[in-house]
Amino acid sequence: MLTPFRTQSGPMRFPSAVASTLCVALGLASQAASAAEVTVFTDRSITLKSVDSATVVHLDAAQEIEASLAANLPADPHRAQAIVQERLKQGGARLQRDLASAWQGVADAWGLSVSTVPAVVVDRRYVIYGEPDVARAVARIEAYRRAQP
Repeated sequence: MLTPFRTQSGPMRFPSAVASTLCVALGLASQAASAAEVTVFTDRSITLKSVDSATVVHLDAAQEIEASLAANLPADPHRAQAIVQERLKQGGARLQRDLASAWQGVADAWGLSVSTVPAVVVDRRYVIYGEPDVARAVARIEAYRRAQP
């Protein structure tokens, strides 16, 4: 399990070897500080502010999709299975992409050891937990990065 460490004066920082391994494994190129990759892991119960250029991952999206597939199913398991298969067929490639993307977001959060939402992650190395204002969280991380050359 990946375990980030907490600095005393700043946000959590993922060990550079772990972050490098993750970036290589996922084929991501490293980005300059001015072009920071910002990902927010959250759920739909949290209202975020200043999300402008961040990627938002709703960790409850897969559960919502699966709940819609299972809604109002009959007690007969064979009939229920047929209905779910029909719903999957009707949803087509888009439903499959949405479900795969939702589960990929969960896997990404798990891979980064995200433990609380909202989690604002910058460059897959720095994280601020519990701050729904994304711009404020990014500013805190950038201030920490400037203070830690």
